[in-house]
Amino acid sequence: MATPLHIVEIDKLKTACSTCSLHELCLPAGLTPTELKSVDQLVNRRRTVKRGEHLYRSGAQLQALYAIRTGFMKSCVLHEDGREQVAGFHMMGELMGMDAIGTNQHLCDAVALEDSDVCEIPLSDLESMSREIPSLHQHFNRVMSREIARDYGVMLLLGSMRAEERLAAFLLNLSQRFAARGYSSTEFHLRMTREEIGSYLGLKLETVSRALSHFQAQGLVAVQNKHLRILKIDNLREMVGQHSCRA
Repeated sequence: MATPLHIVEIDKLKTACSTCSLHELCLPAGLTPTELKSVDQLVNRRRTVKRGEHLYRSGAQLQALYAIRTGFMKSCVLHEDGREQVAGFHMMGELMGMDAIGTNQHLCDAVALEDSDVCEIPLSDLESMSREIPSLHQHFNRVMSREIARDYGVMLLLGSMRAEERLAAFLLNLSQRFAARGYSSTEFHLRMTREEIGSYLGLKLETVSRALSHFQAQGLVAVQNKHLRILKIDNLREMVGQHSCRA
């Protein structure tokens, strides 16, 4: 008799950190088997967030950090007039929820762009274990530092780059992040809409669409719906590098 599908899915979600292919992205290198076993026990809940559902909402109290196991998410802020401002895009192997560490309340919404699985890490347990495993504490400090650096990079994008340079930098960033996870650096699926890309980069929808069309006309990329292939990655790097020279 075949195993029921829901049991198979539950077994997948129960896969331990020590055997997860993404654990090197989420956890510090060099953990001993004993330390990895402790971390397995720390991540006491895994949950599925369906496309369009919230992982957490702005103003909610911080309870845990979340490691994205599979899927793609966005963080965003809703303005009083109803407009949405995208603050970031997040993929497998990345942590979410750190925006609330300073105030103990989340500053933005976290929404799944596709069906996603996340590992829930209770903050109180993480703090206790970090005292026992110093490398874990150092790792999360580095992760937070990386998030700050990413925010600084976005400010640079919005403050001084032209529209096409912003889009080129965005595509190169996605390329690097996919490559770090063992995926193609030149061919991937855009989980976000053109409008969401524009919100993140401070551009209008029409500007994003026009820039993508220009890239395609120049032979830099090939786009079909949300599937994108980078054909001349060095040209995109040169475009962003020219900005750096001018700055």
